[in-house]
Amino acid sequence: MTVAVEPGRWQLDPTASTVGLRHKTMWGLVTVKGTFTGVGGTGEVRPDGSATGTVTLDAASLDTKNAKRDVHLSSADFFDAERHPQITFTVRGADRLDGDTVRVAGQLTVRGVSRPLSLTARLTGVGAGALTLETEFGVDREQFDMGWNQLGLIRGLTTITAALRFTRAAD
Repeated sequence: MTVAVEPGRWQLDPTASTVGLRHKTMWGLVTVKGTFTGVGGTGEVRPDGSATGTVTLDAASLDTKNAKRDVHLSSADFFDAERHPQITFTVRGADRLDGDTVRVAGQLTVRGVSRPLSLTARLTGVGAGALTLETEFGVDREQFDMGWNQLGLIRGLTTITAALRFTRAAD
């Protein structure tokens, strides 16, 4: 059974949302995992069921449980968080497919470089006052001018996982 999502404005709940990444390094032998602790966003569901919105990440908030690595990831070699403090995904359109599947099309901006991005998400926990979108997708960091790769240690796509909890915004 497909539960309808109520039209209106929605606010991301940062305390109930997570955005993480994982990437294989050391020639694929080690997987680095991290979570962005600074996440925010808003969305709007239109009466026809389509949606738009924005999710923002504080680029310097990536926590990989290794302070030295986190400083390096915030540096100009990677996120360049001093010059580009936010990573932004602007949702141009989101349409419900069958059941709990949502097709999301938008633009991802990292380090001031914007690229189109389409992904599939699962709609979970839908209720009158809250909903959660869950997704996993790959990103080629070189498309965002993050080509640092000393000794060829870092190869392939970075996997992004997100569980985004939205609550109805007061009108």
